[in-house]
Amino acid sequence: MGLNWSGISRKSWMGKVVRLPLRLLPAAMKMPILQGPLKGKKWIVGSSTHGCWLGSYELDKQRLFEATVTRGSVVFDLGGNVGFYTLLASELVGPEGKVFVFEPVPRNLVFLKEHIRLNNCRNVTVIEAAVSDKGGTISFDEGPGNSMGHMAPGGSLQVRAIALDELVSSRGIPPPNYLKIDIEGAEMLALSGARSILKSHPAIFLSTHGDAVREECLHFLKSTGYRVDPIDSADIELATEFVATIKAG
Repeated sequence: MGLNWSGISRKSWMGKVVRLPLRLLPAAMKMPILQGPLKGKKWIVGSSTHGCWLGSYELDKQRLFEATVTRGSVVFDLGGNVGFYTLLASELVGPEGKVFVFEPVPRNLVFLKEHIRLNNCRNVTVIEAAVSDKGGTISFDEGPGNSMGHMAPGGSLQVRAIALDELVSSRGIPPPNYLKIDIEGAEMLALSGARSILKSHPAIFLSTHGDAVREECLHFLKSTGYRVDPIDSADIELATEFVATIKAG
Protein backbone atom coordinates (compact mmCIF):
# COMPACT_ATOMS: atom_id res chain seq x y z
CA MET A 1 0.00 0.00 0.00
CA GLY A 2 1.26 3.49 -0.84
CA LEU A 3 1.26 6.80 0.98
CA ASN A 4 -0.65 7.36 4.20
CA TRP A 5 -2.22 10.69 3.22
CA SER A 6 -4.54 10.55 6.21
CA GLY A 7 -1.54 10.34 8.54
CA ILE A 8 -0.28 13.80 7.57
CA SER A 9 -1.36 16.18 10.33
CA ARG A 10 -3.87 18.85 9.35
CA LYS A 11 -1.91 21.28 11.54
CA SER A 12 1.41 20.83 9.75
CA TRP A 13 2.39 22.99 6.78
CA MET A 14 2.53 19.90 4.60
CA GLY A 15 -0.93 18.82 5.72
CA LYS A 16 -2.34 22.23 4.89
CA VAL A 17 -0.68 22.29 1.46
CA VAL A 18 -1.80 18.75 0.60
CA ARG A 19 -5.41 19.40 1.61
CA LEU A 20 -5.79 22.81 -0.03
CA PRO A 21 -6.59 21.56 -3.57
CA LEU A 22 -8.99 18.95 -2.20
CA ARG A 23 -11.39 21.76 -1.32
CA LEU A 24 -11.83 22.49 -5.02
CA LEU A 25 -13.24 19.06 -5.82
CA PRO A 26 -17.04 19.05 -6.34
CA ALA A 27 -18.85 17.09 -3.63
CA ALA A 28 -20.77 15.04 -6.21
CA MET A 29 -17.61 14.08 -8.11
CA LYS A 30 -16.92 10.36 -8.42
CA MET A 31 -13.25 9.52 -7.98
CA PRO A 32 -11.41 6.21 -8.34
CA ILE A 33 -9.92 5.02 -5.06
CA LEU A 34 -6.18 5.48 -5.55
CA GLN A 35 -4.57 2.66 -3.58
CA GLY A 36 -5.10 -0.43 -1.49
CA PRO A 37 -7.40 -3.39 -2.14
CA LEU A 38 -10.15 -1.02 -3.32
CA LYS A 39 -7.92 0.64 -5.93
CA GLY A 40 -10.00 1.65 -8.94
CA LYS A 41 -13.36 1.39 -7.13
CA LYS A 42 -15.60 4.44 -7.43
CA TRP A 43 -16.14 6.84 -4.52
CA ILE A 44 -18.27 9.98 -4.13
CA VAL A 45 -15.94 12.73 -2.95
CA GLY A 46 -18.37 14.58 -0.69
CA SER A 47 -19.73 11.49 1.05
CA SER A 48 -16.98 11.35 3.69
CA THR A 49 -13.35 12.22 4.37
CA HIS A 50 -10.99 12.47 1.40
CA GLY A 51 -8.93 9.68 2.95
CA CYS A 52 -11.49 7.20 1.62
CA TRP A 53 -10.85 7.81 -2.08
CA LEU A 54 -7.16 8.46 -1.38
CA GLY A 55 -7.12 4.91 -0.01
CA SER A 56 -5.52 5.84 3.33
CA TYR A 57 -8.61 5.94 5.56
CA GLU A 58 -7.90 4.25 8.94
CA LEU A 59 -4.84 2.68 7.36
CA ASP A 60 -3.74 0.37 10.20
CA LYS A 61 -7.24 -0.97 10.71
CA GLN A 62 -7.77 -1.25 6.95
CA ARG A 63 -4.57 -3.29 6.57
CA LEU A 64 -5.49 -5.60 9.45
CA PHE A 65 -8.98 -6.04 8.04
CA GLU A 66 -7.48 -6.96 4.67
CA ALA A 67 -5.08 -9.45 6.26
CA THR A 68 -7.80 -11.09 8.36
CA VAL A 69 -11.02 -11.37 6.32
CA THR A 70 -11.03 -14.45 4.09
CA ARG A 71 -12.64 -15.22 0.76
CA GLY A 72 -16.05 -16.88 0.94
CA SER A 73 -16.77 -15.67 4.48
CA VAL A 74 -19.69 -13.71 5.97
CA VAL A 75 -19.12 -10.18 7.30
CA PHE A 76 -21.53 -8.10 9.39
CA ASP A 77 -20.70 -4.37 9.09
CA LEU A 78 -22.35 -2.64 12.06
CA GLY A 79 -22.42 1.08 11.47
CA GLY A 80 -21.82 0.96 7.74
CA ASN A 81 -21.87 4.75 7.43
CA VAL A 82 -21.36 5.52 3.70
CA GLY A 83 -19.73 2.21 2.90
CA PHE A 84 -15.93 2.17 3.00
CA TYR A 85 -15.66 -1.04 5.02
CA THR A 86 -18.68 -2.43 3.23
CA LEU A 87 -16.86 -2.11 -0.10
CA LEU A 88 -13.68 -3.49 1.45
CA ALA A 89 -15.49 -6.49 2.92
CA SER A 90 -17.29 -7.09 -0.39
CA GLU A 91 -13.98 -7.17 -2.23
CA LEU A 92 -12.28 -9.43 0.31
CA VAL A 93 -15.00 -12.08 0.63
CA GLY A 94 -15.49 -12.28 -3.13
CA PRO A 95 -18.59 -13.54 -4.95
CA GLU A 96 -18.70 -16.66 -2.76
CA GLY A 97 -19.04 -14.56 0.41
CA LYS A 98 -21.72 -12.29 1.84
CA VAL A 99 -21.74 -8.86 3.50
CA PHE A 100 -24.62 -7.57 5.63
CA VAL A 101 -24.34 -3.88 6.41
CA PHE A 102 -26.39 -2.15 9.11
CA GLU A 103 -27.02 1.60 8.91
CA PRO A 104 -29.99 3.64 10.21
CA VAL A 105 -29.19 7.22 9.09
CA PRO A 106 -31.05 8.28 5.89
CA ARG A 107 -28.26 10.55 4.60
CA ASN A 108 -25.68 7.80 5.01
CA LEU A 109 -27.96 5.24 3.38
CA VAL A 110 -28.16 7.32 0.21
CA PHE A 111 -24.37 7.30 -0.19
CA LEU A 112 -24.02 3.70 1.01
CA LYS A 113 -26.48 2.38 -1.56
CA GLU A 114 -24.95 4.49 -4.32
CA HIS A 115 -21.44 3.22 -3.56
CA ILE A 116 -22.77 -0.34 -3.66
CA ARG A 117 -24.47 0.36 -7.00
CA LEU A 118 -21.51 2.18 -8.54
CA ASN A 119 -19.23 -0.73 -7.72
CA ASN A 120 -21.68 -3.51 -8.61
CA CYS A 121 -21.40 -5.17 -5.20
CA ARG A 122 -23.81 -8.06 -5.65
CA ASN A 123 -22.78 -9.81 -2.44
CA VAL A 124 -23.96 -6.97 -0.15
CA THR A 125 -27.30 -6.73 1.66
CA VAL A 126 -28.27 -3.42 3.28
CA ILE A 127 -30.29 -3.59 6.51
CA GLU A 128 -31.74 -0.19 7.41
CA ALA A 129 -31.55 -0.41 11.18
CA ALA A 130 -29.48 0.35 14.24
CA VAL A 131 -28.06 -2.65 16.11
CA SER A 132 -28.93 -2.96 19.79
CA ASP A 133 -29.72 -5.60 22.42
CA LYS A 134 -33.35 -5.96 21.33
CA GLY A 135 -35.67 -5.10 18.49
CA GLY A 136 -38.07 -2.17 18.34
CA THR A 137 -38.03 1.53 17.53
CA ILE A 138 -35.51 3.89 19.14
CA SER A 139 -34.71 7.58 19.17
CA PHE A 140 -31.59 8.49 17.23
CA ASP A 141 -29.55 11.68 16.91
CA GLU A 142 -27.84 12.17 13.53
CA GLY A 143 -25.07 14.23 15.15
CA PRO A 144 -23.08 17.08 13.56
CA GLY A 145 -21.26 14.82 11.08
CA ASN A 146 -22.08 11.77 8.98
CA SER A 147 -20.05 9.48 11.29
CA MET A 148 -21.44 10.75 14.60
CA GLY A 149 -25.02 9.47 14.64
CA HIS A 150 -25.97 7.70 17.87
CA MET A 151 -28.85 6.42 19.95
CA ALA A 152 -30.18 9.23 22.13
CA PRO A 153 -33.37 9.82 24.14
CA GLY A 154 -35.21 12.66 22.46
CA GLY A 155 -33.27 12.29 19.21
CA SER A 156 -34.86 13.75 16.09
CA LEU A 157 -35.05 10.42 14.26
CA GLN A 158 -37.10 7.36 15.04
CA VAL A 159 -35.29 4.34 13.62
CA ARG A 160 -35.70 0.61 13.61
CA ALA A 161 -33.50 -1.32 16.05
CA ILE A 162 -32.58 -4.99 15.80
CA ALA A 163 -30.65 -7.55 17.83
CA LEU A 164 -28.30 -9.75 15.80
CA ASP A 165 -29.33 -13.00 17.51
CA GLU A 166 -32.99 -12.34 16.70
CA LEU A 167 -32.13 -11.42 13.11
CA VAL A 168 -30.10 -14.56 12.45
CA SER A 169 -32.62 -16.89 14.10
CA SER A 170 -35.72 -15.36 12.46
CA ARG A 171 -34.51 -14.34 9.02
CA GLY A 172 -32.30 -17.26 8.06
CA ILE A 173 -29.28 -15.00 7.66
CA PRO A 174 -26.01 -16.92 8.10
CA PRO A 175 -24.04 -16.07 11.25
CA PRO A 176 -20.96 -13.94 10.64
CA ASN A 177 -17.35 -15.01 10.51
CA TYR A 178 -16.40 -11.38 11.13
CA LEU A 179 -18.06 -8.47 12.91
CA LYS A 180 -17.03 -4.87 12.34
CA ILE A 181 -18.60 -2.68 15.03
CA ASP A 182 -18.46 1.12 14.91
CA ILE A 183 -21.72 2.42 16.34
CA GLU A 184 -20.92 5.49 18.46
CA GLY A 185 -21.42 4.21 22.00
CA ALA A 186 -23.87 1.34 21.45
CA GLU A 187 -21.12 -1.28 21.21
CA MET A 188 -22.05 -3.14 24.39
CA LEU A 189 -25.72 -3.19 23.43
CA ALA A 190 -24.81 -4.81 20.12
CA LEU A 191 -22.61 -7.42 21.81
CA SER A 192 -25.33 -8.17 24.37
CA GLY A 193 -27.77 -8.85 21.53
CA ALA A 194 -25.31 -11.22 19.86
CA ARG A 195 -24.49 -13.66 22.66
CA SER A 196 -25.56 -16.71 20.65
CA ILE A 197 -23.64 -15.54 17.58
CA LEU A 198 -20.51 -15.05 19.67
CA LYS A 199 -20.57 -18.74 20.63
CA SER A 200 -19.40 -19.45 17.06
CA HIS A 201 -16.41 -17.15 17.72
CA PRO A 202 -16.43 -14.58 14.91
CA ALA A 203 -13.45 -12.25 14.83
CA ILE A 204 -14.47 -8.75 15.93
CA PHE A 205 -13.15 -5.37 14.82
CA LEU A 206 -14.38 -3.05 17.55
CA SER A 207 -14.36 0.74 17.78
CA THR A 208 -15.25 1.99 21.26
CA HIS A 209 -16.68 5.39 22.17
CA GLY A 210 -16.30 6.49 25.77
CA ASP A 211 -14.26 5.05 28.62
CA ALA A 212 -17.13 3.29 30.38
CA VAL A 213 -18.33 1.50 27.25
CA ARG A 214 -14.76 0.63 26.35
CA GLU A 215 -14.09 -1.04 29.70
CA GLU A 216 -17.43 -2.85 29.66
CA CYS A 217 -16.82 -4.23 26.16
CA LEU A 218 -13.28 -5.39 26.93
CA HIS A 219 -14.38 -7.09 30.15
CA PHE A 220 -17.27 -8.80 28.37
CA LEU A 221 -15.14 -10.06 25.48
CA LYS A 222 -12.38 -11.36 27.72
CA SER A 223 -14.94 -13.11 29.96
CA THR A 224 -16.31 -14.95 26.91
CA GLY A 225 -12.89 -16.26 25.92
CA TYR A 226 -11.73 -13.62 23.48
CA ARG A 227 -8.22 -12.28 23.21
CA VAL A 228 -8.34 -8.53 22.67
CA ASP A 229 -5.49 -6.65 20.95
CA PRO A 230 -5.28 -2.89 20.34
CA ILE A 231 -5.15 -1.49 16.81
CA ASP A 232 -4.59 2.23 17.23
CA SER A 233 -2.06 2.20 20.09
CA ALA A 234 0.66 -0.11 21.38
CA ASP A 235 -0.80 0.43 24.85
CA ILE A 236 -4.16 -1.29 25.29
CA GLU A 237 -5.02 1.21 28.03
CA LEU A 238 -4.83 4.08 25.53
CA ALA A 239 -6.46 2.34 22.57
CA THR A 240 -10.03 2.82 21.36
CA GLU A 241 -9.87 0.38 18.41
CA PHE A 242 -9.46 -3.34 18.96
CA VAL A 243 -9.47 -6.71 17.24
CA ALA A 244 -10.90 -9.58 19.27
CA THR A 245 -10.22 -13.20 18.39
CA ILE A 246 -10.95 -16.38 20.27
CA LYS A 247 -8.06 -17.85 22.21
CA ALA A 248 -6.52 -20.95 20.68
CA GLY A 249 -7.16 -24.14 22.62
